[in-house]
Amino acid sequence: MTDSGDGPELTKDGGSRDDSANGAPLVVMKHVNKHFGDLHVLKDINLTVDRGEVVVVIGPSGGGKSTLCRSINRLEPIDDGVIMVDGKELPREGGELAKLRADVGMVFQSFNLFAHKTILDNVTLGPIKVRKVAKQEAEQHAMELLERVGIANQAQKYPAQLSGGQQQRAAIARSLAMKPKLMLFDEPTSALDPEMVNEVLDVMTGLAGEGMTMIVVTHEMGFARRAAQKVVFMADGQIVEENTPDEFFTNARTDRAKDFLSKILTH
Repeated sequence: MTDSGDGPELTKDGGSRDDSANGAPLVVMKHVNKHFGDLHVLKDINLTVDRGEVVVVIGPSGGGKSTLCRSINRLEPIDDGVIMVDGKELPREGGELAKLRADVGMVFQSFNLFAHKTILDNVTLGPIKVRKVAKQEAEQHAMELLERVGIANQAQKYPAQLSGGQQQRAAIARSLAMKPKLMLFDEPTSALDPEMVNEVLDVMTGLAGEGMTMIVVTHEMGFARRAAQKVVFMADGQIVEENTPDEFFTNARTDRAKDFLSKILTH
């Protein structure tokens, strides 16, 4: 991946290497199916995500949201269908898959930081090992990212010395350090204490404003309203409804979505 050297944010066209693909969607899922044994968790999923678009996936627990998110970088293999990222079908294994994963950042519920490494080391590990960036350059970039997510003063600490919100912001910085084309967020605030949720959502809202392509699985409806260009409502393994935030929250079309919204927006 070519490096413009001017920071980690991904421009709306997906970065300098992808000029030939301008205008093409960054992610395309066609007729994707996934089973866990007898359980059909993704049912004929069709989804397109444009460059620079923020797609928020919401819906009841067990509806397939996290599986959809994890299938996009093959953390979950699919049974059939096609998933394309940046114009290429997802490779099944090997070096091409590793290359794809380097271009797709992922932030989980659990922070997945290396406990025995400092925050700075956590953030620089990928660029040094995978992107072959020089240590000094990686550290300089990492400090810029940690400054950006508001925890530069925690760089020499270990994960256990940070709050949950700080750890999740470190995890976001670690993903951004790889200069990804796409960021996947799988319920990034669900393991946090309530007072820490906004500090993570603020970072994510900032990324959205800079044109980062993002797919976000979340229960945070305020973030969906504020940052998304598209809301995807999933239930029972299917995409039931897809619309702009304004239309979805004020004028849901399906009974399933109306029922979901009536339960969550009245509390």
